[in-house]
Amino acid sequence: MFDRITCDPEILGGKPIVKGTRVSVEMILEWLGSGASRDEIIAKHPQLTAEDIRQATEYAAAAFRNDIVVDAKVSS
Repeated sequence: MFDRITCDPEILGGKPIVKGTRVSVEMILEWLGSGASRDEIIAKHPQLTAEDIRQATEYAAAAFRNDIVVDAKVSS
């Protein structure tokens, strides 16, 4: 379902990110919320794809529905 979104406690404190980047779902939502289009985001961040942005928004929606279970490692 979300093969482009991952969480790793070693990267950005475990925030959900686009796999293979340090771009968080939160950051993508902030860009979209500030009025940036998908094409503008991709132009400024060419490591991202339209699918990455689509999955980031769907991931956020699922998180608000509580459909996401995060499997994170806890450091001791």
